[in-house]
Amino acid sequence: MTMILAQQTGFNVLQSLQNAFTTLMNYLPQIIGALLVLAIGYIIARLIKAGITKLLNRFRVDERLTSGQGGQYAQRFSPRGSPARLVGTVVFTVLMFFVVSSAIGTLGIPALTGFMNTVLGYLPRIIAALLIFLVATAIAGAIGGIAQRAMGDTPTGRVVRTAAPALVMAIAVFMILTQLRIAPVIVTATYIALIGALALGTALAFGLGGREAAADMINSGYRRAQQEQETVRRDMQTGQERARAETQNWSMQEAGAGGTSAEGRPGTEGSVSGPASSRRGEPGPEHGGSYRAM
Repeated sequence: MTMILAQQTGFNVLQSLQNAFTTLMNYLPQIIGALLVLAIGYIIARLIKAGITKLLNRFRVDERLTSGQGGQYAQRFSPRGSPARLVGTVVFTVLMFFVVSSAIGTLGIPALTGFMNTVLGYLPRIIAALLIFLVATAIAGAIGGIAQRAMGDTPTGRVVRTAAPALVMAIAVFMILTQLRIAPVIVTATYIALIGALALGTALAFGLGGREAAADMINSGYRRAQQEQETVRRDMQTGQERARAETQNWSMQEAGAGGTSAEGRPGTEGSVSGPASSRRGEPGPEHGGSYRAM
């Protein structure tokens, strides 16, 4: 009886191994196809990433997005401080998601296919969040650059150059978190709490016995604004003079570059005529000419 059970068990093990080997051999073409899809897709994604990065570097995207006060955010969240590399990496990641999804579809596993479909459905939100970040960074950098050119290194210019980009990036953070659906309840509650705290503080200041204190604060702020109005006016005038000086310097440099290129043209040497050169062919007394008597 024991021998019969052993023989039956051994037969079952061998049969199971044979079935597994047969299934693997039947499934081998799909595995090879999935590996080929992954390899070819990876190579194409790498080439596209390199091309996009070089194209953005040619248009000097890094210099434009990292200049100004808002540029520090782009440098902080970008690989090696390069927004062009960030865009290239995101494009590479999105393409690899599609490649992996195609490879899994080649394998024909329903569970993995459903998971990849869910991930691909979330990709548009990631792309939208990236676009919001890049646009906010560009706007913050532009505001910082305008403040730098208009007001220069003045107290008012430093305040505007610091506060405005920070406000733009703060709004962008709330928009990105909402777009990605990361803790939407907490994000919405925090945003409402900040706005509500500001409104409630104003209402309490004016409504619950704080009218005199609020009036004093407003009056003191008004007097301080009147006192600093002249400072702000001087800062604006300084910024305008600085912008005018930069424009004149740029015009002089362009004119100098044009003059240098004109001097280097062939055929211009000796073309300038003067009083002496205009009389080279005139006859003098020694050549038989005569002078009119005065």
